[in-house]
Amino acid sequence: MSERQDPAAGQRLAQGERAARLMDLLGLDDEELCQVLAVDPLTLLSGQLEHRTELPVLLALLGEAAERAGPAVLRRWVRARGPSGRPLDALLARDFAAFEDAVEQLGSDGFVLRGGR
Repeated sequence: MSERQDPAAGQRLAQGERAARLMDLLGLDDEELCQVLAVDPLTLLSGQLEHRTELPVLLALLGEAAERAGPAVLRRWVRARGPSGRPLDALLARDFAAFEDAVEQLGSDGFVLRGGR
């Protein structure tokens, strides 16, 4: 059955691509991505992430930062200690409000990592 015949297959592919994009932007490993999305590795590998509504929201939140700073800066930033700790720790704790605050702080810093962060 092709993706045209099976709309769910197309949806799984789209969500899988979104998950790969998030991994690439932030330099997450498989285990970290599974924890952020609260899924097991098999679910991640199969692309059955339709129920993970936070995935498109996180990508939208990171959109401007990705354009202005680029993935290399985001990969360093997510693991750097900021005023409220490491953004990665907020993500892993699924504290998306704290992660959003960290993204906003990065934007207010001009999408530049400051010394000591």
